[in-house]
Amino acid sequence: MSSKSDFDVDLFVIGGGSGGVRAARIAAGYGASVMVAEEYRFGGTCVIRGCVPKKLMVYASHVARDIDDAKGFGWTIPTATFDWPTFIAAKDKEIARLEGIYTANVEKPGARTVKARAVFEDPHTLKLSNGETVRAKHILIATGGTPSHGPAIPGIEHVISSNEVFHLPELPKRIVIQGGGYIALEFACIFAGLGSAVTVVYRGDNILRGFDEDVRVHVRKEMEKQGITILTGCTVKAVDKHRHELTAHLSGGASIAADQVLFAIGRHANTKNLGLEKAGVNFKHSDGAIIVNEFSQTNVPHIYAVGDVTNRVNLTPVAIREGHAFADTVFGGKTVKVDHSNIPTAVFTQPEVGTVGMTEEEARAKFSLVDIYKTDFRGIKSTISGSESRVLMKLIVDGSTDVVVGCHIVGPEAAELIQILGICIKLKATKADFDATVAVHPSAAEELVTMRTPTARYVREAAE
Repeated sequence: MSSKSDFDVDLFVIGGGSGGVRAARIAAGYGASVMVAEEYRFGGTCVIRGCVPKKLMVYASHVARDIDDAKGFGWTIPTATFDWPTFIAAKDKEIARLEGIYTANVEKPGARTVKARAVFEDPHTLKLSNGETVRAKHILIATGGTPSHGPAIPGIEHVISSNEVFHLPELPKRIVIQGGGYIALEFACIFAGLGSAVTVVYRGDNILRGFDEDVRVHVRKEMEKQGITILTGCTVKAVDKHRHELTAHLSGGASIAADQVLFAIGRHANTKNLGLEKAGVNFKHSDGAIIVNEFSQTNVPHIYAVGDVTNRVNLTPVAIREGHAFADTVFGGKTVKVDHSNIPTAVFTQPEVGTVGMTEEEARAKFSLVDIYKTDFRGIKSTISGSESRVLMKLIVDGSTDVVVGCHIVGPEAAELIQILGICIKLKATKADFDATVAVHPSAAEELVTMRTPTARYVREAAE
């Protein structure tokens, strides 16, 4: 057995994203000697080229709709213009500020940061791209995920991913986006809001696979109202470039001219050339995801992994929670598991999606009696603004216990609402609890506590 003196640090973290930084900060706070290596920029995908800059783009893209809505309220606003370079510069300045905060937060408790790539030499040894070699008692892999382009197609070199989309030199007048998940649809709404002609291409029968069916249908209708073309049941088979114009050739035979083609068809674990074989760490060869137990521990007892690199629940707050639990367990003398059930999440399409708990399909497969409460309406703002956008709210109830097991919202501020509703679902609130809550009027959210009569009831027949 090695002694403490055989190691340079108690903890070495590979990856300076949300999960790795949280783990490093908490471990250092417990008195551990910690070193964090990040090969790109501290903050990880979410802060640098993910949810934070994307949300800033969502805000930018919504201004035109706000101006249009203002007419119905008596405002006369001169013709507005949008300047892409100005916005991108402002976005980049904010991201640089956040990167500085992330770096400072991990260094304040005493952890050391280094801008370098780290790979395994053996189960305890890491080789850094700056020439350093570090021996660590414990190692945490928090390298996140990376975009997938799928099978190679002719002209794939002309396609951009969700990494490059944040740094385009100009706003594309026409963009083709392949994918039907939240990243593809969020960028479709962003570019449509900024004035681009947008076509979404998706291989499935409808967008947002895995979400509640009513949510999928509702979001598609709302996106199509905005002029976004959604083509399902097909894929991009090839991309040609002629001077400055791209042509996306679809599997059905159609062709679409565009200035940019974005593939957002999924992500895989960022473990390529990490040296996992030298460390003896087990991972899935299909997607590179590191295999861990409920404590984020790999098959090598002193090596752990958190966040998207494990392909459990690929959300930034989950990575943060996993990193914190790891530090508490290994360095804080506590035993902490992360509960991956009933995690609230949002899709920043326009309108937003907020969802927590089971879909209707999942509930009907699990429970013998399921009650559905659903409403679809125009919000009070739309009655004056003239907008045709509609709000969807849906509660899924276990009819045998009256517990609300799922909530789904499509509409303004859905993300803010679902954060609070996530607490209700976590606490196993019943429909009677919702009914006993006095409504806030006038608000869209009051519908959640005023729906009294089920819109559908499903009874599963017992097998003979």
